[in-house]
Amino acid sequence: MAKSIYVGNLPWSATEEQVQDLFSPFGPVLSVKLVSDRDTGRARGFGFVEMDDAEAVAAIEALDNASFGGRTLRVNEARPRAPRPPRY
Repeated sequence: MAKSIYVGNLPWSATEEQVQDLFSPFGPVLSVKLVSDRDTGRARGFGFVEMDDAEAVAAIEALDNASFGGRTLRVNEARPRAPRPPRY
């Protein structure tokens, strides 16, 4: 079963390919999604990586508080998205 991993404090210049390369030593990366600002299109400094359970646990343990692009990463299991009120 796949597990979603939250990756925070990414450098704004990070690409999905670089994040995939960072996680791939721990196992196959199913997907990478970096979040960008809806209005400006600029990176927001966080994203999500999807991996199989065992590999995800190993990646979280190894990469939480690791240095990447001069920043200290925050890596943990992603929480389900809370419902948001509709925008008018």
